[in-house]
Amino acid sequence: MAAATVATLAAVGGRLYATRPGPEPPVLAAHPSQVVGVTYLHTEEKPGLDGGFAFAVELVARSGPPVTVERIDQPYAGLSLASIPRAPFGTREIVITMKVTDCGKVPRNVGLPFLDVTLRNTRAMEAHSFILGERYARDLSHALQVACGNEFATSPKR
Repeated sequence: MAAATVATLAAVGGRLYATRPGPEPPVLAAHPSQVVGVTYLHTEEKPGLDGGFAFAVELVARSGPPVTVERIDQPYAGLSLASIPRAPFGTREIVITMKVTDCGKVPRNVGLPFLDVTLRNTRAMEAHSFILGERYARDLSHALQVACGNEFATSPKR
């Protein structure tokens, strides 16, 4: 009888062990563009930019693991961009400086300007375009008008 009890307990224990729930699957972090918000803050006064202008932008990771900004750029061929701090950096308030390199290649009025941002977190690295809104569009158009005023006045409308 003792042998039968030991055998029964071993069978029940083996069955319980075999049917126990497995470990929880790891929770994947969201893609970085799903958790990062980019907000245009204001123009920056930066004396000595020699035809350049600057904007303050805030990049915030709303949840999940830390997000790194690997690269930041803009789409216009006649405009160069640099950020302070330089990429790569964690999400934070940054200053973007732009300088017109060719007035013939920048638009007179910018409708929906965006920033191209390459983001990385523990899940992925991805490039995403962020539209910064009407106020940024207005300020960027004004800065381009100031930088290229005479050339805009003598060139045909684009």
